[in-house]
Amino acid sequence: MVDLSLIIYCGLVTFFSRYLMIAILKKEMFTDRIREVLSFVPSAIFPAIIFPAIFLDNTGMFVFDSNPKIYAAAVAVLFGLITKNVIVTIFSGLTSYWLIIYMF
Repeated sequence: MVDLSLIIYCGLVTFFSRYLMIAILKKEMFTDRIREVLSFVPSAIFPAIIFPAIFLDNTGMFVFDSNPKIYAAAVAVLFGLITKNVIVTIFSGLTSYWLIIYMF
């Protein structure tokens, strides 16, 4: 069984290794160009996280035929473009995914 102190130690090491990078860096150190480039990081990371969850199965194989996640993602993108609301986009994607799974 894992000792509680080991879990706390690992959590503290993880927290401080990430926090120190944020705390040390000052906003004045960044030029306008660096700030502009860093503003694109969330937009670049999001598809890298989402696309494998949609297009790959549990074994890591590309699944396109009869994949309900693709249809739900298309519905969510459509709602996102129309409403420009993150909550509506998430709920429309989840709702359409559940409907597709349970209806077919």
